[in-house]
Amino acid sequence: MPRKTAQDFDQELLILFDAYVHGIVDRRGFLEKAQKFAVGGLTAAGLLAALSPDFASAQQIPKDDKRIVTATVEIPSSAGYGTVKGYLVRPAGVQGKLPTILVVHENRGLNPHIEDIARRLALEGYLVLAPDALAPLGGYPGDEDKARTLFATLDQKKTAEYFVAAAQWLQAHPDSTGKLGTVGFCYGGGVAHALAVRLPTLSAAVPFYGNHPAAEDAAKVKAPLLIHFAGVDERINAAWPAYEAALKAANVRYTAHQYAGTQHGFNNDTTPRFDAVAAKLAWERTLAFFSQTLKA
Repeated sequence: MPRKTAQDFDQELLILFDAYVHGIVDRRGFLEKAQKFAVGGLTAAGLLAALSPDFASAQQIPKDDKRIVTATVEIPSSAGYGTVKGYLVRPAGVQGKLPTILVVHENRGLNPHIEDIARRLALEGYLVLAPDALAPLGGYPGDEDKARTLFATLDQKKTAEYFVAAAQWLQAHPDSTGKLGTVGFCYGGGVAHALAVRLPTLSAAVPFYGNHPAAEDAAKVKAPLLIHFAGVDERINAAWPAYEAALKAANVRYTAHQYAGTQHGFNNDTTPRFDAVAAKLAWERTLAFFSQTLKA
């Protein structure tokens, strides 16, 4: 059976699913409102299952791939939750120091998709750390619904410090060249923006459809930005003009791309919102940007 894409679903249903993913409606609310789209033998629960991630089918780099070396690390975070736990990945057999990239997950913690993203980047010649914000609550639970529920209970001020501590640790790692970039998706895109505000030594930030900082914080951004937007994503895109004006006023180096017709989450190849053409282009741009800012 061909894999479903966003075009197989009503746009109103996709907007409802986005609201569900981001905690604006709960599972029960989603199922009740999705019922009107359940036709032709489908159920609302079946629609939810069809829209939810299929991690195994999309994995590109196996966990035991011999081209990489992985480890679970623990990092002190005195202003956060005490300890950051993360997935550290580097290319195997590479001698010397490497530029580094911090990968920030969506609002479900360090799930298999984000681990795979970390492995993909390691194979491009980076030392990569993907922290798990859910570690203080036991880590990613293996279930997206449970992960989303747990995530909503985090103290976001502590979680913000958690990612700052992870970034600083990675930049100072003995195997690091000192060049640090970050890429984040959805919630993680917002964190990538926030790290660009917080860390004057950051060399590059790539937010994918993430919430923007306050306009007055734009002047603190020293790193060049590569910002990816979905075309059909009013919740995120509405705040961009004000932040873009602030970036321009502060002479921040940035490039922004909006991918026409795509949904929020278009780079996530585990769900039907994935757009293969846009994701390929956005990823190529991301790799080129990191090569220019971190390897040059």
